[in-house]
Amino acid sequence: MYVVNNYGQFNHLILRALRDLDMSDLDVELVSNTLSPSEIMEERPSGLVLGGGPSLEKAGMCVEYVRKLDIPILGICLGHQLIALALGGEVRKGKRGGYASVEVEVIDEDVILKGLGPSLKVWASHQDEVSVLPPNFMRLARSEVCEIEAMAHIHKPIFGVQWHPEVIHTEKGEQLFRNFIAVCMKKG
Repeated sequence: MYVVNNYGQFNHLILRALRDLDMSDLDVELVSNTLSPSEIMEERPSGLVLGGGPSLEKAGMCVEYVRKLDIPILGICLGHQLIALALGGEVRKGKRGGYASVEVEVIDEDVILKGLGPSLKVWASHQDEVSVLPPNFMRLARSEVCEIEAMAHIHKPIFGVQWHPEVIHTEKGEQLFRNFIAVCMKKG
């Protein structure tokens, strides 16, 4: 599995959180967002986590990964927004932004939020947000700060969460990662 480094403050924590899951079969590596889609696929990763970052301008090849790669993808924060942009959704500056603990309401657990609902406290650190879902996506969670806190493609294993499951302040972040890994193992 690859964690794509989008220069966010928590990208190394994503790597660490995945490595700390005690899953000996799981090989996780932090990679540059400047690799081409074909370079990503040379190693046949079981899945791709698009990490957070400071801006869309520093997102490298992430939009191309979402459009061209046929592997499970989880977008976190900026990664969530990049998935929306890549597949026809919209992103805008949030009315309030989120830089604290936020209460999230789980609307639909789907496979990625299984066992996390009906609500949880998460760590948010963002100004922008997904404002319009891409076609063929469903909203999985919302909050008072952000109406699309989590989303999933209805046919493909592509998921996004606006919050940071990798930080200790997020409840059940480890479960979210375990759910994503289960999707990756099933696909492979």
